[in-house]
Amino acid sequence: MYEHVALVGATGAVGKLVRELLEKRNFPFESIKFVASPRSAGQEIAFKGQTHRVVALEPTVFDDVDLVIASTPDDVAAKFVPWAVERGALVIDESGFHRMMPDVPLVIPEVNPDAVDQHRGIIASPNCSTTQMVVAMKPIHDAAKICRVVVNTYQATSGAGVAGEEDLEQGSRASLRGETWDYKAFSHPIAFNLIPQIGSHKEAGYTSEEMKMVWETQKIFNDDTLKISPTCVRVPVTNCHSECILLETEQKLTVAEARSLFAEAEGVVVLDDLESQSYPMPQSCSGRDEVFIGRIREDLSCENGLSFWCVSDNLRKGAATNAVQIAELLVKRQTPACEP
Repeated sequence: MYEHVALVGATGAVGKLVRELLEKRNFPFESIKFVASPRSAGQEIAFKGQTHRVVALEPTVFDDVDLVIASTPDDVAAKFVPWAVERGALVIDESGFHRMMPDVPLVIPEVNPDAVDQHRGIIASPNCSTTQMVVAMKPIHDAAKICRVVVNTYQATSGAGVAGEEDLEQGSRASLRGETWDYKAFSHPIAFNLIPQIGSHKEAGYTSEEMKMVWETQKIFNDDTLKISPTCVRVPVTNCHSECILLETEQKLTVAEARSLFAEAEGVVVLDDLESQSYPMPQSCSGRDEVFIGRIREDLSCENGLSFWCVSDNLRKGAATNAVQIAELLVKRQTPACEP
């Protein structure tokens, strides 16, 4: 069993959500420690009726730890994850550093739970925009095999961290007053604007965020022939990423069949009634752990095409929730079945 747990990045936005989820979902442990950068060391955290003091990230932190849940930048993960693995801990890493390493499983529990068995001390959690898309793809792929995906994302400023949220709030206030704001997270104003670039230029005109969606999806489905065309856009929304997705399948599915598959899928909620104006929106999906789907329709441009709208909380299912679900999956797979 994973009895001794460490949460790295415990004072960050995602780390706070992981703490909330571990407590709310009653994750089993014997001891837990909260780890952060030296500047956060010494802070006190209330958890399950007790007060815990944050400890600084250093190798000895992991001497008596079985399981690590980590939400840190890539460069921090590159440095500390080997410390934990060398000491026998299993690390669930939310950074992008390990995702595409061939010996590191990239896991979404609703999609590829068996992949956790392939770990060698590290399990990676996918990028937030990839996660919600793949959860939505899973039931359709199982039923009719997806051969092509066209996805346009509309990504909230919370995906760029606290600085991104401040840029939206303060930039909007400044714009309404006719003033300027010194943007920290974005190279262009995000207030009352859209920025059609997330990440750096990667290849063939695609950004790093867009190529993550290609490579991570192919890895999760274990199919590098899957064709994916993404465009990622930052929008002036505080929280929740939205995606417009076209799936082309080998076998035709009707809208009714697709809606039924979505409704039965684990972790998916269908809100799809155009006449009554019922569909997922960031304001109504924020703070939820599910992936929400609506506007399901046959695509007019290809014979076996399905189009739909998808919204999910990028800080929860896109990050914190998925990591905690991986931890719960590990515990479940280690728990012996009850005697009949």
